[in-house]
Amino acid sequence: MESTLFIKSTINAKPFLKWAGGKTQLLNELEARLPEQVIKTKIIKSYIEPFIGGGAFFFYLKSKYKIENSIICDINREIIIAYKILQNQPYSLIEFLYNLEQNYYDINENERENFYYKVRDAYNLQINNFNYENYNDEWIKRAAYLIFLNKTCFNGLFRQNRTGKFNVPFGKYKNPKICDKETLIFVNKSLENTLIISGDFTQTAPFINNDSIVYFDPPYRPLNATSSFTSYYKDSFDDDSQIRLADYYRKLNLKKPFLMLSNSDPKNENSEENFFEKIYHGFKIERVEASRMINSNGQKRGKIKELIITNQGE
Repeated sequence: MESTLFIKSTINAKPFLKWAGGKTQLLNELEARLPEQVIKTKIIKSYIEPFIGGGAFFFYLKSKYKIENSIICDINREIIIAYKILQNQPYSLIEFLYNLEQNYYDINENERENFYYKVRDAYNLQINNFNYENYNDEWIKRAAYLIFLNKTCFNGLFRQNRTGKFNVPFGKYKNPKICDKETLIFVNKSLENTLIISGDFTQTAPFINNDSIVYFDPPYRPLNATSSFTSYYKDSFDDDSQIRLADYYRKLNLKKPFLMLSNSDPKNENSEENFFEKIYHGFKIERVEASRMINSNGQKRGKIKELIITNQGE
C-alpha cells in the first residue's frame, strides 16, 4: 500500500538545462546497478551527487524513488545559482524567463541573434561585480540569463573561456522553449529536502555514510587530444583531477556507502589504454554502450562505450 501511494505522488522531473555529458542515455544502466534493496523498496535514505551538472540521474531517481535526503554539489557557481533559485524562488525565475521568451518570440531571426548577443554580453558583464557568496535577488536574473542562453545558443552547450565568460555562439532554433514552466516547477519539487553545495567534490565527504548512495559524474576524460569534453568550464578537469577523484572514491569506500561513477572509456580510441583500470583497481569496472551526442561534426556522433564503476560486486 505504501509503495502504491508513493507512486501516485512521484515527481515527473527532468533536467532544465542541456549539459555536456548529460546522462539521459545511461539512466537505465545506472539504475540497474543500484542496490537490490533500493530497487525493491523504491526508497533511498541518502542520495549524494558531487558533480550535479544537468542532474539527469538525480531527476530520474526523484521521479521513481522516495529520496529522504539528498545533497547535490558542483564547482560551477553558475549552475549552483540556478539550482538555488529554483529551490527558493521558482516563480520569480519563471516570470523573468517568460518576459525574455516573449521579447525573443516577438522579433525576427536577425533581431533574435542581436538579442542573444546582448543577453550574453550582459551575462558576462555581471561577472565583474557579481556577489556569488550571498544569496540575493540578482541571482534570479543570472539564473534566467543562464537558462535563456542554454536554450538559444549553438548546440545547447555551456562553455566558458579562461576568464569565466560564456562564449558559445548563437543557435538558430525556430521557437526554442525558453520558459518551460512545468519542468521548472517539477525541479522545484525535486529540490525539497536537498542541500545544495557550491564547491569541490570533496566537500560532500562529511555527509556520506553507510546509508548513502553516491553517484559521481565528473567531466569526462577526453577520448583523444582534440576532444573538448572537459572544456565546458574555465577550470579544466585533467588527469591529475581524475586521479584525485579516484583517491577520494577509495577513501569514501571505507565508510561503506554505495558508490557509482561513470566516465569515458579510453579503449574506444586505444585498446591498450588502462588509465581507469589502474586508478580504480579493485573496483568493478563495466563497459556499456552509449551515444556520442555532443559533437559539432554529425559524422562523429555514434555508438561508443562508457564506463560504470561501482564499489560492489567484485
